[in-house]
Amino acid sequence: MTEKFVELHQRLADTVLGAEEPAYLLLIALLCDGHVLIEGTPGIGKTSLAHALARSIDCDFKRIQFTPDLLPSDIIGYSMFRQDLNQFQFVPGPVFSNIVLADEINRTSPRIQSALLECMNEQQVTIDGVTRKLESPFFVIATQNTSHAAGVFPLPEAQLDRFLICIEMVVPPEETEVAILRHHADGKPGQNVQDLQPIMHADELIEAHRAVERVAVADTICSYIVRLANAARSHRELASNLSPRASIALMRAAQASAFLEKQNAVYPDDVKRVAAAVLRHRVSAAIGPEAAGVDVDGCLGEILRRTPAP
Repeated sequence: MTEKFVELHQRLADTVLGAEEPAYLLLIALLCDGHVLIEGTPGIGKTSLAHALARSIDCDFKRIQFTPDLLPSDIIGYSMFRQDLNQFQFVPGPVFSNIVLADEINRTSPRIQSALLECMNEQQVTIDGVTRKLESPFFVIATQNTSHAAGVFPLPEAQLDRFLICIEMVVPPEETEVAILRHHADGKPGQNVQDLQPIMHADELIEAHRAVERVAVADTICSYIVRLANAARSHRELASNLSPRASIALMRAAQASAFLEKQNAVYPDDVKRVAAAVLRHRVSAAIGPEAAGVDVDGCLGEILRRTPAP
């Protein structure tokens, strides 16, 4: 079963050069039946990576372009009165899909962002007192520009906590950027996303979700994950209100990592590999004059080094 995910990872890496690690983390979230937030400067390949994944799985895909004038009904749908039928008819929004791309999610206000909370957490939407279930699989890929970009709103903690993983995409190394320019100069800018054909069915993805849940997690690994969470909660340079949901997310992501490595159980290295991606958007620099110089990823790396592994 893992062979198709290896193929999918290679396709994503070939589509967006230099995105091997972001592509791997995207698969981790996909296998966990979680949601992913991709952040970085415009033009770095965030949307292309999401599109490539959606085109590679045979399921419904919708894109929502978040703008300041967006309304909740543009996301979840609305009821419209049909005079010919003399009754209200529900018009589903783009969240009624299997893979939803929430592009530039932080370009709209928290009030509009909150329209995603119920569907991301409970896989359902309630409109006019009627609750409608969303089909499985349901996977939200959100992209956001960096916080210092013009015209962006901060994502509330409740929204951030709905994402299993946060992926940071940065400018690739010099040699990779040269290769990107070379591809474009030769008229071969990588695989055309629109030409990609599915290599996996939705049923196979649901089966993989079940396989990941069956990967064994020892009590010692559970204790290790909780110690990491407690270390982040008490770190002097971090402001953190990590909930048990964060610990569960770290455990699930470690199970997915073990699954991709064809292991029957989770090992400490699996936890270490995904810890920063699972925790970075759930913590922030502590409030104070020194907060501006705090490196959150550096703090998380310090926690991983100092917390004894089983």
